[in-house]
Amino acid sequence: MDEILMSCPLFANMEPDEITGLLKCLGVEKKKFSKNRMVFTAGDEIQSVGILLEGKLQILKEDFWGNRMILAQLEPGELFGEAFVCGRIKELPVTILAADDSRILLLDYARVITSCPASCEHHSRLIRNMVQILARKTIEMNRKIEIVTQRTIREKVLAYLSGQALQRGNPFDLPFNRQEMADYLAVDRSALSNELGKLQKEGRIRFQRNHFQIYT
Repeated sequence: MDEILMSCPLFANMEPDEITGLLKCLGVEKKKFSKNRMVFTAGDEIQSVGILLEGKLQILKEDFWGNRMILAQLEPGELFGEAFVCGRIKELPVTILAADDSRILLLDYARVITSCPASCEHHSRLIRNMVQILARKTIEMNRKIEIVTQRTIREKVLAYLSGQALQRGNPFDLPFNRQEMADYLAVDRSALSNELGKLQKEGRIRFQRNHFQIYT
C-alpha cells in the first residue's frame, strides 16, 4: 500500500513517514469490493474522499431509462468523491462501480481540509495538493465535454483517440473494452464498432482489440 499512496497525488512530495503520520489523524477506513459491486450509488450521502488501492473503479451516470455513461475510470492511486464532498453535495449524482475486485481507502474529508492542531507542514501540503487535484479534475472534465459534444460518432472517436495518443504515446492501449468505450463516448456499441472498422479501412487507424495506433 505504501507504493500506491506514494503515487497518489494527494500525498505528492511527501515522505513515507509523513504519510503514515497523516493517516493516523485523517480517520481512515479500508474496504473491499468484489467485481461489479457498487461502492456508492447515486443518491447516497458521501462525506469521505476515496483512494483506490487496488483494482479498477468506474464513475457512472445513468438516465431515467437506464442508459449508462462512463464519466471516468480510475486506476490505483487515484482519488474519487473529492469534488462532491468539497461542494457539499448532499446526494451523490453518480454511481461508483468496482469494475474489478477492488480495495479502497476512505478518508474523512473534514479532517483532510482542516489543519491539525499542530499545524504541521505536511498537512498544509496535503491541503494544497487537494486544491490542485480539484483543479486538474475540472480540466479533465472539460476535455471529456469537448469529446462527447462532437457532432458525429467519427468526430467523437477521433477526438478521443487523439487525446489518448497524446497522453499515452502512439501506439497505445485503451483502458476500455468496446462496450465501456461506447458508454464513455455516449454512443451505440454497434455504431462505434462500425465506425472503427471504417477508419481502419481508410488507413486512419489500426487496432487489435484495445491496442491502437493512429495515422496522420
